[in-house]
Amino acid sequence: MAKRSNGEGSVRRRPNGTWEARLYYEDPRTGVRKRRSFYGQTAAEARRQMREARERLAAGAPVADSVMTMQEWCWRWLETTVAASSRRPATRVLYESLVRSHLSLPPLGQMMLGRVRPSDIEALVLRLRARGLAESTVQRIFIVLRMALEGAVRDGLIARNPAALVRPPRIERTEARHLSVEEVSALLECARGTRYYSLLRLIATTGLRKGEALALTWDAVDLDRGELQVRATLTRIEGELVVSAPKTAQSRRVLPLAPAEVEMLAAHREQQAVELSRVGEWQQDGFVFTTETGEPMDPRNVLRAMTTAAANAGLSDVNVHTLRHSAATAWLEAGVNVKAVSALLGHADIRITADVYGHVSEAVSRAAMVGLSDSLREPPRD
Repeated sequence: MAKRSNGEGSVRRRPNGTWEARLYYEDPRTGVRKRRSFYGQTAAEARRQMREARERLAAGAPVADSVMTMQEWCWRWLETTVAASSRRPATRVLYESLVRSHLSLPPLGQMMLGRVRPSDIEALVLRLRARGLAESTVQRIFIVLRMALEGAVRDGLIARNPAALVRPPRIERTEARHLSVEEVSALLECARGTRYYSLLRLIATTGLRKGEALALTWDAVDLDRGELQVRATLTRIEGELVVSAPKTAQSRRVLPLAPAEVEMLAAHREQQAVELSRVGEWQQDGFVFTTETGEPMDPRNVLRAMTTAAANAGLSDVNVHTLRHSAATAWLEAGVNVKAVSALLGHADIRITADVYGHVSEAVSRAAMVGLSDSLREPPRD
């Protein structure tokens, strides 16, 4: 029997009156010769299905979509593609949580990969919003779903990504909550005398992220030169404190320290040495901010300390990140170039800085107007 060429087909009428189109092809993944049949009430219908299958093969897609369910594929994607990637542990845990809580649930989770349509994804977005989820969370779920489906396309399980045909949920970037210099001073004064004062002050004066400050080690601090290096971040993942690399290259940065912060950190190190002499067992990991036994501080305890200090200062709706926002705002209002502020904050893109810190105080706006007007003032007439 002569070997059939790839994509060759035939059409025949079956005994029950329906039509069958047979397609002979080589599986692009295995190289194995296969045959697939397509059925229709008419010869034209059977030929149409076979023609579409040929077009899929020509485009490098599978001859037919996988019957694997969305739930099965999402978990496989997590266990292979995501696990093998360079994504941070916290990001992997987030993806797993979103798959478990949203993408594995019916009706979408029980649908076969090849039957998911753009309208099914749009229906998911509507359900998520109806549940009262924040728009940022809805956007995050959509992004994970789109990445998972793109992985299915790459693996030859489906011909195209239905999520790529859906307009992504958009969120309006809101201006960051910030405190005035006077409010930050009052908050820090309320934290003075606690174990968290030095940490909160360093964040307030350098714009460090909470995780970056908690991961700071003494070998990354040069008090003689008055600078520190941001090398890592500390987060709690599945109950454990984990130190990992910064998310972006821009997050790895060197920050200058003002003389007051150099003096504060020097005093902090001396106090830490006193504690070391009093404790029999000390965790020798070199963290700058630690518990009484040298272990890194728990982010949750830092948040509690911040909340208590803010309440005592008469401030509400603030968290540790508010100190970072307040530092950035103070720099911009003092006339520091937005590009320099972006570098200090470790933003991956200067546009993030411009969007988040687009606010300018009324006093600064008025001063700018007055300054320009004064420079254009007409000379006095004789």
